[in-house]
Amino acid sequence: MTTEHIEVPGGRLLVVDEGSGPPIALLHAGIADHRSWNDMVPLLNAAGYRTIRYDQRGVGGSTTEDVEFSRIDDLLAVLDTKGIGRAALVGNSMGGVLALDTAIEAPTRVLSIVGVGAGLGGFDGGNTPDEVALFNEMERLEGQDPVDPSAVADIDVRVWVDGPGQPPSRVPAAIRDLVHEMDLLDPSRPQGRPRRLRPPASERLSELRCPILAVAGDLDVSEVVVTARHLEANAANARALIWPDVAHMIGMEQPERLAASIVEFLAPLARWS
Repeated sequence: MTTEHIEVPGGRLLVVDEGSGPPIALLHAGIADHRSWNDMVPLLNAAGYRTIRYDQRGVGGSTTEDVEFSRIDDLLAVLDTKGIGRAALVGNSMGGVLALDTAIEAPTRVLSIVGVGAGLGGFDGGNTPDEVALFNEMERLEGQDPVDPSAVADIDVRVWVDGPGQPPSRVPAAIRDLVHEMDLLDPSRPQGRPRRLRPPASERLSELRCPILAVAGDLDVSEVVVTARHLEANAANARALIWPDVAHMIGMEQPERLAASIVEFLAPLARWS
């Protein structure tokens, strides 16, 4: 394992590189950092894959100035620094948005995508009234002055780890505690200003040509499952895999199951580097 920081315009990214073989880039959710993949990395390494994971700007061990930046450019900078021409991208939530955006903007760099509770830029799959109420409460807590980071992390854990309406006992306390820790951000810490892909990915699905596996859980917010189904129906080479017993942080909840699905999905593809 190697851990290093790489310089990007206006920022510095913590990157962890483990294993050997065809490279898989693991892209974390917005409420997490690279540690959300801790339990999956050994499984993917043991299956013969190299894993690259990094903290997004302003998260975990990565920093940024108050600048506009491109998440796509940051990902490509990580791949370039590691000497990777093409990678399989595995993205959770916001990381899934990044994976899809990158496949559109830099298709020669992306072999395949596994979306894990992934979003899709510009797509609104709708939410139930109960989910809308939860999101409104999230916005209220995030908009307080001063903001209470612990209260924000609390509701994020309830929604994204437990799943809307699910009991806190549904997942192990260690998972809830780690997500709370990863999500507990310092409001004074610069986050930068990420540029959005324009036009958004939802309007450019015909440009997605690589194989896509969209994994979603029925215990997640309803929009996530709708998004997976939308990708399956509208992207040329996409398949949805819906599991009834998981929520949003699938790689933390079911690492063995998700790793096995990734390995099965990648197995027919020609080796890459």
